[in-house]
Order: sequence, then C-alpha cells, then structure tokens
Amino acid sequence: MSEPIAHKISVVICTYNRAEYLGAAIESLLVQEFDDFEAVVVDNASTDNTKQVVEPYLGDRRIRYVYESRQGLSHARNCGFEVTRSPVIAYMDDDAIASKTWLKELWAVYENDLKIGVAGGRVDLLWPRGYSHPRWLSQNLAGHLGAYDLGSDITFITNPGMTPRGVNYSMRREVWEALNGFDASLGRTGKNLLSNEELYMTQRVLEAGWKVAYVPAAIVDHQVAPERVRKRWFMSRGWWQGVSEYHREELCGDMPSGRMLRGTEGLLRGLAKCVKYINNLPMCFDNLVYAYSQLGYITALVKGKSDGKS
Repeated sequence: MSEPIAHKISVVICTYNRAEYLGAAIESLLVQEFDDFEAVVVDNASTDNTKQVVEPYLGDRRIRYVYESRQGLSHARNCGFEVTRSPVIAYMDDDAIASKTWLKELWAVYENDLKIGVAGGRVDLLWPRGYSHPRWLSQNLAGHLGAYDLGSDITFITNPGMTPRGVNYSMRREVWEALNGFDASLGRTGKNLLSNEELYMTQRVLEAGWKVAYVPAAIVDHQVAPERVRKRWFMSRGWWQGVSEYHREELCGDMPSGRMLRGTEGLLRGLAKCVKYINNLPMCFDNLVYAYSQLGYITALVKGKSDGKS
C-alpha cells in the first residue's frame, strides 16, 4: 500500500449502517471551495450497502475507503487519523452535509493561530420530510441532535461542556498525537448512545494548554433521522448521557465523594422542575430527560461499585 499523501486537511467520515445518508455527505465535500484535502470514509463494520455507496466516488483522487472491524465510533475516528498524514483532521458525520466553505473556514483558523488545537463550527438541523421542530423540544435538547450555535463571532471555549459537536469537530494533528487520540471506552458502539468522547477530548486539550475555537462560518447541516423525532429516543439519549458522564469521571479521575447524593439530588430536582413546568411542554420534557439522565448516572455508579470500579 502506498504512503498516504499529506494534504492540508483530511476529512474523516465514520459510518455505520447509514448508507442512505452517506452519499450526500460525500457529495458536499466534492464541491468545497478548498482544494487541498482528502476525505476518508471509515466503514465501521457496516452490514448494509455502505461500501457499494462509496465505490462510485473512488474514482475521485480525494476520496478513500477503509474498513475498521472494531466496533465503536472512537475506534473508527482513531483509524481515520492513523491512515492520514494531514496537519488537520476534520471529523464529519455520515448524515451531515458540509457548507461549501466549511474546510476553507476551518483551515483559516488553524493557519492564523498556531495555538488552536481543536475547532468546530455551527451545526444546523435538517428535519426529515414531513417533520419540523417539535413543539415539545427545547433548544437545549436539540443539542442532542447535534444543533450547535454560539453566535456569529469566533469564540474561544474554556468550558469543556461547550465543546464543538462531533458532527463538526476538527483537531490539529500534533495535538491528537500528544493525547493519543480518542478514548475507545467512550463514544457510540453499534446502537448504544454512549457519548462524551468529544467533551473528554476537549477537556484534555484545554488542560494541555491549547485553544479550542468555535468558528461560526464553518457550517454543517445535520440530517435528523425520523426515529430521533420521538420522545422515546430523547429519553434513551438522556439515560446514556448519564452513563457517559459516569465513565468520563472515571477516566479523568474526577470522582469526588458524594456522587450518589449528587445524582439523587439531580434526579429529584429534575422531577420537581418537570412538575413545575407542567404547562410549558419544552421545559417540562427537558427536565424529565435530565432526571432520567441522572437515573442513568446513578445506575452506572451502582454497577461500578458492584464491579469494584468506584
């Protein structure tokens, strides 16, 4: 196998059984107003026709396909990094559509400030045909679908909780190498909704002294799957958010005493606010999902104690 070429940016699209969306993601890259890039599609052990979708694009020198048999988004992201040589790696989801200036805007930020280690841009939601923003969905919960907008100015993020979304997340190569990539114990595997891998990465990047930038003009649209426009999906997503937070704490050693009390108080507070806002659908449901996330956190904590991990 020939040595990969070092472009300015390598775009990594990690995909698992999302063939129906993947073509639009690739096509949005082929019309970028930026020339020096490649796109690597990392097939994370898909069982659908993902490879067949990619094959017609492989005649374009900018598109490559690799197969990663280890299930898990973080495994796929790390695989994408390892088969590239570019100084900047940009991650985009298989169900995203990049704006024409996405890569140009990201590159400008890295080029102008050598201390930027991570950069990500605005994410707008594309609702499936026949759907619109549900009246019970708060702006906060829309973030679970990838929505991300910190305003019209470039902003430097100091709170890991404000990290750019994984659908539009890029890193400087030397930072990835110094931190040894994404932790494979976080991130989605198959159909589970484990997350926090970008939050944990951003936390480590900031602790290492690098800047994290929000770039409003580096826009991608995120296609919302119909099954995600349901309250049941958000409840599941909330549960896994609580589980993810437990695992993040374990990884970074952030394990203060009283975690069970804190989780229980969060659960009760969420339920109380759900009742308080019973006539305000978005706020009521937002707090219900939060309460359920705390239940997921408590459950993970109890399991961790029984396994001798906490």
